Amino acid sequence: MNNKKTMLALCLGAGLALSSAAQASLFSSNYTKTKYPVVLTHGMLGFDSILGIDYWFGIPQALRRDGATVYITQVSQLNTSETRGEELLEQVEEIVAISGKGKVNLIGHSHGGPTIRYVAAVRPDLIASVTSVGAPHKGSDAADFLRQVPPGSAGEALLAGIVNGMGALIHFLSGSPSTNPQNSLGSLESLNSEGAARFNAKYPQGLPTTACGEGAYSVNGVRYYSWSGTSPLTNLLDPSDALMGASSLTFSGPNDGLVGRCSSRLGMVIRDNYRMNHLDEVNQTFGLTSLFETDPVSVYRQQANRLKNAGL
Repeated sequence: MNNKKTMLALCLGAGLALSSAAQASLFSSNYTKTKYPVVLTHGMLGFDSILGIDYWFGIPQALRRDGATVYITQVSQLNTSETRGEELLEQVEEIVAISGKGKVNLIGHSHGGPTIRYVAAVRPDLIASVTSVGAPHKGSDAADFLRQVPPGSAGEALLAGIVNGMGALIHFLSGSPSTNPQNSLGSLESLNSEGAARFNAKYPQGLPTTACGEGAYSVNGVRYYSWSGTSPLTNLLDPSDALMGASSLTFSGPNDGLVGRCSSRLGMVIRDNYRMNHLDEVNQTFGLTSLFETDPVSVYRQQANRLKNAGL
């Protein structure tokens, strides 16, 4: 009888162990475990976290949960693409040294797109891939609209002062490491069509050669990807939709509220018409995105898995 009880206890113990292992594999996996660390770079007026609010809402946690090593960088809230790129490069060099992996996978949202392109262009040896999310590679119609304010005018000075003040506040609240002064006019010159064209002439890697096509998938050993949305209004409960809807009026074609569909294309275009606006692309505000589209967090997880499968 004692032997039977012992066998029964062993069987139950083994069953519980197997059940626990199955549950663990269900809730965690290596789905997002890329070879190289994932490095996230914010856009204009961006940050890592302010008063407990994350710029990349829920995204780093989801990537880490399934195996990815994720770093969140901070660069100038308002500055030129080159200045932001130099700031990012310093952080990438530190991440490479800390991780010991030799390279990183860069993901940049909005102005973060040109920022990561700069780093990949000047130091391709440190970069495994570039993923652009809702970035204005050929400029933004909204920036072109603002550029109609006469240069050197009182209106320009007033507008620049207000925006620089916003950038300074975000810089303070987020504890940003950037030591460069806020430069809203530098951002504007980088993000309008003329400034973007000048930047692209210097750093053309991954850019489409046709008006709305795809660019080279790989340049100097760096893989290029992009995705974006085309729905300024996606959730009635999200107060930021009003801003996206208003700014979308400056565009003549499909856009996410701040970036046009064709301008967002770089390298391999994963998709350029998600039912997302510019803030939905980073799962803002607080995850209030469209109920009729793939969850933005899932899109980032899918991209990490794509990078993993590519050996990156």
